[in-house]
Amino acid sequence: MRRRWLCALLAACALLCACGAGEGSAAAPTSPSQGAQATGSQAGYQPPPMAQAAFDASAATGENDCLLDTSHLARGYVAVSAVSGKRLKFQVVFGDVKYNYDLPGDGTPIVCPLQSGDGEYTFRVMENVADTQYSEKYARTEQVQLASELEPFLRPSCYVDYAEGDDCVALAGQLAASAADEAGMVSAVYAYIVEHIRYDTPKAETIGTGYLSDPDETLATGKGICIDYAVLAAAMLRSQGVPTKVITGYVAPNDLYHAWNMIWLEETGWITVKIEVDRETWTRVDLTFAAGGADAEFIGDGSNYREYKTY
Repeated sequence: MRRRWLCALLAACALLCACGAGEGSAAAPTSPSQGAQATGSQAGYQPPPMAQAAFDASAATGENDCLLDTSHLARGYVAVSAVSGKRLKFQVVFGDVKYNYDLPGDGTPIVCPLQSGDGEYTFRVMENVADTQYSEKYARTEQVQLASELEPFLRPSCYVDYAEGDDCVALAGQLAASAADEAGMVSAVYAYIVEHIRYDTPKAETIGTGYLSDPDETLATGKGICIDYAVLAAAMLRSQGVPTKVITGYVAPNDLYHAWNMIWLEETGWITVKIEVDRETWTRVDLTFAAGGADAEFIGDGSNYREYKTY
């Protein structure tokens, strides 16, 4: 039985082009906003309640017009807000690994994942002083012990941004309600994306640095580039309880910047579209190359990956 549903999942996943569009076979819900998550009275896959991530102002402390909320470190995220008339960055430091996030200066909070696992993190609010130079406005160091290594990849963040009322979440819930099990739900999500999202070549040619993908916008426009595919898939799958990573990096032969996903299924662990791996083993997956989608000018040839960041 396990082999049959795995083969069905891999066949459906192989249709997805994370950087390009293809043909899918999933039935297309006509209105994402009409979808709903499966309830206990329905047969088939039963997703858990959607994992949340939010800034808790009552728990936040700080100085210099900076507020840091570290009340949910075990759940895989930190939240921050700051006020400044200058450009701000929020830096998450783990050993030699540094993640920099744009931080609004009007007090709007952001949520950032703790993707490096357990250990000592330093959180820094950085303020622009001249050109590309920044000075430290506020900093704090904390020890992190995650409740599970999966926690950062089950929740929304500033990089994979979605909320309970979003169309992408409603659509994922609708697909989940029609799926027999978790694997069927994953298959349906990927088949839907392949059928309805086409590759946006002009965007690929002109996109600048600092771009953040909006999964609902990708659904609404029906087009996107590799990061749009990866973020949309992550938002939909995470909302239904499937841990999903977005990985950015470079691929040979031309060191082209690229994005792909990793997913975790309870029975099989992380899987790719071509192979099954041991449980609790992190494995690289790129559905673009498996499906042979967008032109190699924008996706490389898949012969070599160099991971850069994980979200």
